Amino acid sequence: MNLLRHYAPNRPLMKDDHFNELIASIKEAGKIQRGEAEAFRLHEFPEPDVKAIREGIGFSQVKFAALIGVNVRTLQNWEQGHRHPTGPAKVLLRLVQADPHSVVKNLPACYP
Repeated sequence: MNLLRHYAPNRPLMKDDHFNELIASIKEAGKIQRGEAEAFRLHEFPEPDVKAIREGIGFSQVKFAALIGVNVRTLQNWEQGHRHPTGPAKVLLRLVQADPHSVVKNLPACYP
């Protein structure tokens, strides 16, 4: 019995070539994780200049920290280079840099 058909009867099945590509990439990821292979595609992004982003939109440290949902001390550590934003914070900083008006408009609860 096809489990996908059982649990999602109205969804189209994945094409065989897409499924095989997915399985191959999962196996490759396992080899990379175990150190048996090297990743051949690395995506590195430069560290965001947090202070320049904040000053670029004219926010104080308190206001900017509230906007992006971090402690003011965390923001200060980023700006001074003691620590670096990671994961979602890094993405949010890139969004603020690219389109600050949209971020402020869509995060009104955080905007003092």
